[in-house]
Amino acid sequence: MSDAAGGVLGFVGMSALAGVLVTAAVTPALAVTGMAANNSITMFENLPGYLDIGELSEKSSVLAKNGNGEWVELASFFDENREEVSWDYMSQYLKDAAVAGEDPRFYSHGGVDIQGTVRGALSTVLGRDTQGGSSITQQYVKNVLINNGVNEATTEEEKQAAYEAATEVSAERKLKEMRYAITLEKKYSKDDILRGYLNIAAFGGRVYGVQAAAQYYFGTNAQDISLAQAASLIAIVNHPEKFRLDMPDDEENGEANGYAANKVRRDYILEQMHKEKKITQEEYETAIAEPVAPNISPPSTGCASAKGHAFFCDYVAWEIRNKFDDPSTPDVNEGKKLLQQGGLQIYTSIDLFVQDEAIRALNDNVPKVADGVDIGGTVVSVEVGTGRILAMAQNKDYSDDPDVLASGSNYTAVNYNTDIDYGGSSGFQPGSTYKVFTLAEWLKEGHALNEAVDARFRENWGSFNNSCQGTMSGDGWGPKNDDFSPGGYWTAVENTVNSYNTGFVAMAKQLDLCGIAKTAEALGVHRADYDPLSQFPSAVLGTNEVAPLSMATAFAGIAGGGKSCSPIAIDKITKQDGTEMEPPKSECKQAITPEVAAGTAYAMQKTIQGGTAAPSGYRTDPYVPMIGKTGTTDNAEATWMSGASTKVATVVGVFNVTGHVNLRDTYFDAGQAASLRHQIWPRVQSVANSRYGGDAFPEPEASMLNAPQVSVPDVLGLSPEAAQQALETAGFGWRMDGDVDSDQPKGTIGAQSPSGTAGRGAVISLQVSRGNLAGLPDVVGMSADEAESTLKDAGFKVNKQEQDVSDPSQDGVVIAQSPEPGSSVKSGARIQITIGRLQNGGGPDLPGGDGGGGNADQAG
Repeated sequence: MSDAAGGVLGFVGMSALAGVLVTAAVTPALAVTGMAANNSITMFENLPGYLDIGELSEKSSVLAKNGNGEWVELASFFDENREEVSWDYMSQYLKDAAVAGEDPRFYSHGGVDIQGTVRGALSTVLGRDTQGGSSITQQYVKNVLINNGVNEATTEEEKQAAYEAATEVSAERKLKEMRYAITLEKKYSKDDILRGYLNIAAFGGRVYGVQAAAQYYFGTNAQDISLAQAASLIAIVNHPEKFRLDMPDDEENGEANGYAANKVRRDYILEQMHKEKKITQEEYETAIAEPVAPNISPPSTGCASAKGHAFFCDYVAWEIRNKFDDPSTPDVNEGKKLLQQGGLQIYTSIDLFVQDEAIRALNDNVPKVADGVDIGGTVVSVEVGTGRILAMAQNKDYSDDPDVLASGSNYTAVNYNTDIDYGGSSGFQPGSTYKVFTLAEWLKEGHALNEAVDARFRENWGSFNNSCQGTMSGDGWGPKNDDFSPGGYWTAVENTVNSYNTGFVAMAKQLDLCGIAKTAEALGVHRADYDPLSQFPSAVLGTNEVAPLSMATAFAGIAGGGKSCSPIAIDKITKQDGTEMEPPKSECKQAITPEVAAGTAYAMQKTIQGGTAAPSGYRTDPYVPMIGKTGTTDNAEATWMSGASTKVATVVGVFNVTGHVNLRDTYFDAGQAASLRHQIWPRVQSVANSRYGGDAFPEPEASMLNAPQVSVPDVLGLSPEAAQQALETAGFGWRMDGDVDSDQPKGTIGAQSPSGTAGRGAVISLQVSRGNLAGLPDVVGMSADEAESTLKDAGFKVNKQEQDVSDPSQDGVVIAQSPEPGSSVKSGARIQITIGRLQNGGGPDLPGGDGGGGNADQAG
C-alpha cells in the first residue's frame, strides 16, 4: 500500500470515528451499541470543550462635533477593519447567503456537519483546498481561536504563531474544532452563532465582518445591501484572497482580478439560495443578471486621513497610549493595542469652527515649504478653566510613513505644538512670552505693577539670587532691548507693555530665579523634552525650549484667575458594548493667587491695547477683554503671539524648525515672516471670541498696583552723582529733568519731586540748581534805614511804602515785607517793605530809595 493510500485510509478512519463521536454527542439517541469504542468516545469528550469568545478586534474612531452638533469621524485606527453590528442590522440576504453558500444544513446539525467533514478530510489528504468541509459553527470556532490568539499576542511573531496554530492542517485541530463547536451549540442559539460568524469572518486584506465589508466593497451598510451584493460578499468568505474585489486589473481576463472568480462563486450562492427557497425566481434571475460592480471605499487607518486635523488626531492617539500603557510591561503597548483593536468611540474636545479657522489662517500665511528656511507655523487654543484643546494645527502635512516622509519636506510626523512624549519635538524658545512668569513672580514677592526698576543697559549684570541652585552669575551678560533703547527707570507695567529686556532683567535681579521657574511650572510650563527648566538669568528672556501647548496652558491659567488646568483632548470614551471608559483627566490647581493673576492680566491687557501685542489686538473682532504678550527670540529666529480672553487662550508661533534664519529678513506671499503671527492670531481668536465670548478681567488690588509708601532721601544741595547714589541705595530711581532757579549752590541738586514719601521704587525727578536764588532776610521790626541797608547788603533792591499805624512803637518801623522772609528770590530782585506811620503826628521823613510804589518784581 502506498503512503498516500495509507494516509487516505488513516484520515478517513479518523473522520469516521469523529463522525460517530459527533453523532453520539449531538444525537445520543442515534448512538447504538457497537458504533464506536467507549474509549474513543471518552478520548473525544476529554478534548477541551469550553471556548472563551473574546471581544472582537474592532476599529476605533476619533470623533469631533461638526457645526450641526453631530459627531463626525476624523480618523479611525484598526488592525482589523471591523465594526460589530447587531443581528437586526444585518440584511436577511446576508444571513441566507451565508447559510446557503457555506453550510446548508446549519439549522439542522448539532455543530458539525458529518457529510461536510468527511468531504473536507478527503480534500485535505488529496492536497486540495481544505475549506468547505467545516460547518459555520466550526468556521466560527476557528476564527474565534485566531482572534483570541492574535489579540493576546504582544509581538508580530507571536501573532503569526497564534494564527498558524489556529489554522494548521491537522486531524487534531479539526477534532478540537468539532469539540468546541458541539459545546458552543449547546450554549448559544443558531442565530447568535451566525451573527458572531458574520461579524468575525475575514473578507480579504484587513476587512473583517459584514459591516466593514459592505462599506468597503460597496459603499453601503450591512442592513442596506442588495441580494447580488450580499452573495458577492459571502463569496469572498470562501476564499478571501481569491474572491476579494479590490485587486488590480487582470489583463488576461480583461477585467478586474477577482471579479470573474467572485461572480462564479456568487452565482453558485444565488443558486443555492433559490434552491433552498430563500429567494424567489424573479429575485434570482435579477441578481444573476447583475454584473459584479464594487464601489471600493477604502477605509482609512491612522491620522494621515484626518487631513488638517491630523496633528490633533495624533495627540489624541498619544493620549490613549500614554494613559493605558502599563509601564511594567513595556513590550505589550496596551494603549496602542486598545486603540487598534478595542473598538473605541473617542469623543474629542476639538472645536471644528476654531480648528478650521486655524488651518485656513496658517495656509493663507505660512507656506509648507519655503526656499532657504525650514519654516514652521503653529496654532493651539485651549479653553480656560478646563484645559480642553479647541484647536491644534500646523503648517505641515502629516504622515508617519517613512516613504512619504522622504518624498518632501512638507511632510512630518512631529507635532510642533506638543511635548516629545506626545509625538512632539524637543520644543522651541518662547522668547519674551516667557516674561509673564517673571511678572507674576514680581507680584508674588510683594512688588507692585507701578514700582520701577533701574533698567538701564549694562554689560555686566552681576549676580542673581537662586534659592534652589545657589547664586548665579550674570557677569559679562548684557542683553539689549529689541528697539536698542539704552534703558531707563521703568515700571513693571512699562516693561511688560514694551517688552523691555533690560527691564525684566532688572526685575529678576530683585527676585529669586528659582521662584520664577516654579511659577512657570505651576502654570503648566515645562521643557518639551522633560528636562528641568533652566534657571539661569538668561531663562528670564525665554531661552527654555517649551511646547506651544504649554504656553497656551499657562496663559489660560492667568486668564482663569490663576487656576491652571493640564491640557486634554478627549471628553469621553465608549467601548464596544457602549459602556464608558475613563478618559484622560485634566488636573486643575490654583497655580497663582487670584490677586497675582489679576495683576499679571492687568499689565498684559495694556500690552494688547497699546503695546507690542496691539497689532493682534486691534485686528480681533469681536473684541472682548483680552490679554496678550509677544515673543521674539535672538535674531528673530522665532516669533510668537500669545494671548487669551477669560474663555479661550491662543498661542501662535512662526519659527525656524531647524536652522537660524532671521524672520525679519524673510518674506512670503503674505508678508514679512516675523509679522505673520499678527495676521494669524486675531483670525483664530476672533472665532473663539464669537463662540465663547469673554468677560472683564478683575481689577487688581491697590497693593498690586501701587508700592508701599517709604521715605525719600533729601538730596537737595548734593552733587548729582551723590544724589543719584543716595536714591539708588534707598531703592528709588531717578530722572534728571534739567536745571532750576534755586538757592542751593550752583551745580548741586536744586529741586526734587516727590519729596518726603513716595511709593517704593518710584522715579524721583531731580533738577540742578542754577545757584541764582538767595534766602530773603527777615527785616520786619527794623527801622526803615536798617532794613534798607540789610536788604541792599544781601544783593536786593528796595521799594518802600508807608502805612498808617496807631501804635507808636510801629512808627518808622518795617511792619511787612514782600516776598515773605526766607523765600528764595533771585539776586537783584526788588523787595517791598512797608513802614508804619503814626496817624496823629508826622512820622519820619521817608526818602524815596531807588524806586517808589511799584511791586517788588517790577523794574524801577
